[in-house]
Amino acid sequence: MTTKSVHLAAASVAFAAAVYVCALSFRTARDSSHGSVSDYVELTKPRVMSLLLLTGAAATFVGADGVPRASIFVLTMVGLALACGGSGALNHYLDRDIDPLMGERTAARPVAAGRVSPESALEFGLALSALSWVLLDALVNLPTATLALAGNLFYVFVYTRWLKRSTHQNIVIGGAAGAVPPLVGYAGTSGHIGWAAIVMFLIVFIWTPPHFWALALMIKEHYAAANVPMLPVAKGDEETTRQIVRYSWVMLGLTLVPVAFGVFGLVYGGLALLLGGVFMVYALRLRRDPIRERAVSLFHYSMIYLALLFVAMAIDVVIL
Repeated sequence: MTTKSVHLAAASVAFAAAVYVCALSFRTARDSSHGSVSDYVELTKPRVMSLLLLTGAAATFVGADGVPRASIFVLTMVGLALACGGSGALNHYLDRDIDPLMGERTAARPVAAGRVSPESALEFGLALSALSWVLLDALVNLPTATLALAGNLFYVFVYTRWLKRSTHQNIVIGGAAGAVPPLVGYAGTSGHIGWAAIVMFLIVFIWTPPHFWALALMIKEHYAAANVPMLPVAKGDEETTRQIVRYSWVMLGLTLVPVAFGVFGLVYGGLALLLGGVFMVYALRLRRDPIRERAVSLFHYSMIYLALLFVAMAIDVVIL
């Protein structure tokens, strides 16, 4: 790393610290709930982040049309992780009123359980988000920084603050936030957005509703208790499973389009067809018998599906 890079990295840390201190000055309550290191790790939603980072990492290979430079790969992933972690912490802050109503899992979250004060979560989320922006802009490129920030803001303000509590189409529109990491990864190694990046964005965008509707079927009583209008709560199980099947068919077709246009090759195409076929089996089984066990099976497979699909993209561009 050059001297200039070191100076820029130091400036990133200084900027994040400035944002943190600024947020600190606006505290309205004195609270000794500062939490442990593990609590702050939990604020970043590491399990959710892992899948986001995987899609972003695969996209760096696609953007580089092969194996990316190690330094750019690491910097892009660190910046993306900071953006995802920042938005996760801000989500904890904004959802602190409904998390205690949605079962033991969310009630045990650091802010909801009182282990971390809302103010501390807000400061932490702002600091991570600011650090992500400056690091990516200074050490990667401006398009990557802008995309990461856009995804962060969309998730926090459009989905969490507005759509989640106002419409049963919340995850259909809000899913765009989770589809941003492939754009970030691609731009990190290419410096721009290409057709392959748009395809990857659309795949995650269409994958998100069936994935989250399966989760919503699993815990619909929790969403109902918190007055969150997820599709099973607002329209019922039958309509939810119908929409899951429709989106799954669209997703299967969409994943094969890049092969037809030469964006990806037959290695990816074969795996996409196989993985998508299994996804359809799970979706159709749930449609026929919408019980919790089948919703659980689809939910867990959907994560495996997306991970393997994006790994297939990376492998495809490396070996061909």
